[in-house]
Amino acid sequence: MPNIKLDATDWKILARLQGNARLSNVELARAVNLSPSPCLARVRQLEEGGLIGSYVTLLDPLKLGLTVSVFIQVRLERQVEKALETFEAAIAERPEVMECYLMTGDSDYMLRVMVADVQALERFIVDFLAKIPGVGNLKSSFALKQVKYKTALPLPGLGPAQKSPRRRTAR
Repeated sequence: MPNIKLDATDWKILARLQGNARLSNVELARAVNLSPSPCLARVRQLEEGGLIGSYVTLLDPLKLGLTVSVFIQVRLERQVEKALETFEAAIAERPEVMECYLMTGDSDYMLRVMVADVQALERFIVDFLAKIPGVGNLKSSFALKQVKYKTALPLPGLGPAQKSPRRRTAR
């Protein structure tokens, strides 16, 4: 739970900004029933408190030619601190790695990778991923269809009756 005590208005602000980070302060204030000055002060407090980390633009990967989405399970030869650090540092530098998680279970890491085509995936795996010291086993699964994708977090302060505003998703 965040260090800041949030009230209903703060939750509404967070929900609105998750739905559209380009809202002007005047539009946001109107949507949450505040005047612009107190609304801006609350947004700044949420930013300073670390609840709002950044504002981003979501691009359509298909329109940019990134047509291959792959989940890759990585198993290391040994789960020692040095091997974990080496792997994580190498992965952090790669723009095609959209997400990387340290996992429990059969694999040590799960990656979500976006590339233009199968040849680009092959280059990523053969020329980079398999060459990271300590990597023992790789298993890839192609995503055939994106059934659900969202970036907005479920906000507990909204309650079931107050849902986050709907957001148009790009395909």
